Order: sequence, then structure tokens, then C-alpha cells
Amino acid sequence: MGDPITLAMNQPAVHKHVIVREYVRGLIEGAEPGSPAPSERELVQQFKVARMTVRQALDALVAEGLLERIPGRGTFVARGFGVTHNRLVSFTEDMSRRGMKTESRTLLARREQSGPSVARALEIEQGETVVHWRRLRFADGAPMCVEDAFLADRVIPAFLENPLPFSLYSELDRRGLRPSWAEDSINADVAHAEEAGHLGLDDGAAVLRIDRRAFAGQRAVEVSRSTYRADRYTVWMPLARTAPRH
Repeated sequence: MGDPITLAMNQPAVHKHVIVREYVRGLIEGAEPGSPAPSERELVQQFKVARMTVRQALDALVAEGLLERIPGRGTFVARGFGVTHNRLVSFTEDMSRRGMKTESRTLLARREQSGPSVARALEIEQGETVVHWRRLRFADGAPMCVEDAFLADRVIPAFLENPLPFSLYSELDRRGLRPSWAEDSINADVAHAEEAGHLGLDDGAAVLRIDRRAFAGQRAVEVSRSTYRADRYTVWMPLARTAPRH
């Protein structure tokens, strides 16, 4: 008959990281918050898969809020296990929650005239000056996404006259413009040649595009598009059914 793990891994229609993910999910069901999860090394040996496959599986469970990584200690059942909520976070905060160290490389930083879609999203006049900041974002030393952020120049005066900040959201916070809520739109696509080069992908490889419109109170302060490697990034979104009205 063979053991269940071997049989599952031999099913070609099922992605290996999904099998690992669901195996770990089963292990942690009912576990006490703070209990250690299986280590990446243990799972690599058990499933005979690449470390990246195991990392992708655990990343998904971290993104779901079921696991948490504590740098220098390991991966544990999340203390907020079972609590579903959305929280607006920056790239740096998101990667930190997944136990990953971040770096950024500026690809472009300039003022330019806003096009119709950016102007509409930022609630400014078309052609008004915006700051366009494009960065290549890294997680644990490997490229994770290309991010284009647009901000109204009059809202963040002298932004380009100073050294560029490590964290955009921290800089907005310093100016009293920390985003308090946002609208995200996510879609699957294929990488353009330039994106593929930056992300270390083949042309036409799968990517996830996340378009964000972020607000400080009722003021639109940032419009961005982040293009993520689909093989390294998992999006988790809690859903709940409200009681029907009679």
C-alpha cells in the first residue's frame, strides 16, 4: 500500500507545497499556542522536497495567522490562533511577520506628471506632479517583488530632497500621514521581461499583482502596484459569513 505521505507526493496533480502545508495544518490543529511546529529541516527530510517548497508551505500558514516565526528560535503555533482579522501592513511589516529579513534597492525615484488613473486614485488633477518611487524588494536576500509607489508631490513636499527612507510607511507616519486603511486589488498575471529580470524569473513566469490605494483617514496618500513572485508569496484573506437578515 505505501505510507500516506509517499502516496500523496506521487500524485502529479497536487503541488508538493500544498501537501506539506496541509500535513502541518493537521499537526497543529488543537495544539497549544506557542507549541513548536516541525522545523524546515525535518519537513525536507520527511517529504524529500526542496527547502523552498517547505518554506512556501510554512509561509502560507504564517500568512493565515496559524503559525508565527520568532527569529533565532523557530516556528510556533500562533498565539492568536483562530483569530481572523485584517491589518494594514507595509512590505517590511509583512515580511517581518513571516520571519524574513527585508532589503530594498531603489530602481527609480523622480517627479513626473500624473496620468489619469493615478490622478483619479490620488484625488488630484490629471497632470499634477507626483513622486514615483520604484523599488526592488528582497526577503531573506532573494528578490520578492517590484513595487511602484505614487504620491502627490504637494502632500509630501521635499521627499526627494532628503535621503530616501527605508520604509515609506514610517516616513508617512513621521509626516502625520500614516495609512490607516486601504483598498487592495489582487490579480494573477505573467511577468514582463524587465520584471522577470529583476525578480530572477523566466519571461512569462507567473506573478501576483497587488494594486493598493492607501488612505490616512479620508485622504488618499499612496497608490502602488507591487508585482510578487507567485512561487514565493502567498496571500491570505479571512472571510466570514454574516447572519442573514430576515
